[in-house]
Amino acid sequence: MNHSERTQRFEADKDSGRPSLSAPNLWASPRRVESDGRVAESNGFNPSRRTFLSASIVTAAFVSQTLPAAESKSPSPALIDTNLTLSRWPFRRCPLDETPALVAKLREHGVTQAWAGTFDGLLHKDVGSANARLAAECRAHAGLLVPFGSVNPKLPDWEEELRRCTEIHRMPGIRLHPNYHGYKLDDPAFARLLALAAEKKLIVQLAVIMEDERTLHPFVQVPPVDTAPLADLLKKTPGLRLQLLNTFRTLRGEPLLRLAAAGAHVEIATLEGVAGVANLLKQLPVERLLFGSHAPLFYFESAALKLKESVLTPDQDRAIRSSNALRLRA
Repeated sequence: MNHSERTQRFEADKDSGRPSLSAPNLWASPRRVESDGRVAESNGFNPSRRTFLSASIVTAAFVSQTLPAAESKSPSPALIDTNLTLSRWPFRRCPLDETPALVAKLREHGVTQAWAGTFDGLLHKDVGSANARLAAECRAHAGLLVPFGSVNPKLPDWEEELRRCTEIHRMPGIRLHPNYHGYKLDDPAFARLLALAAEKKLIVQLAVIMEDERTLHPFVQVPPVDTAPLADLLKKTPGLRLQLLNTFRTLRGEPLLRLAAAGAHVEIATLEGVAGVANLLKQLPVERLLFGSHAPLFYFESAALKLKESVLTPDQDRAIRSSNALRLRA
């Protein structure tokens, strides 16, 4: 079937109201948003990430064959990835855990800026050296990679490390891993760290999880961060710029809305479900949502497809891709 015949068949199916035989009706099941923020399927269909990616790729391939060439080449807006990690995940190799390969992938997808932490900050005791390596890697790709250093408030010299991140490495923010560093969010040291970060106008990224607990090494079982104390801490810390990473596996519904109302931002790396971004925006102000891929632990394409398969207004799309991140960093 040539291009003209395929297009005519698609138009005939569309005009008749029948499901198109040329384009698979992959998203036909009716959906609703539950009060806790989950996307529920009325016929029980709840696709896995693998099903979602496979279906999205098939749909994208069909659209690319039927759209005129001029439409498929329209430029995409700027894209800022707020959830990237350099170095190597301690428990296995990832396909893009060499920085040049990861940078090539980002450029391939039009990423204009990427906020990068370091896997070394999870378990290394010498956090200062980990942050120095992170800063050097980002300098080698200046203009694209932006370093976010690790700070552990349970180490004796953490305030000095915070100073080095801001004054020596010129980092615009820090990345925290409370569950890997052994403290709860009601720890006074954590409140002190938030206050100092707000005073220095730093972005504070807090990773709720790093990997699905079902796939963690049996000797390193790290539970998700309990975010319950965060809403009160946000109210007590004026000027705090807080972003939660890898949030949606454990945080949704009313607790998520309460944190957003208090000023927290989130990103989409762990958001799942068909039309997940569009459904989330029915509850969450678009100003609180940023783009994040969690690469290289997650495939970058997974996050990119989440924007493409949700029906968003141009303003919503622009806000998530870059505007919200630029405003948070300003």
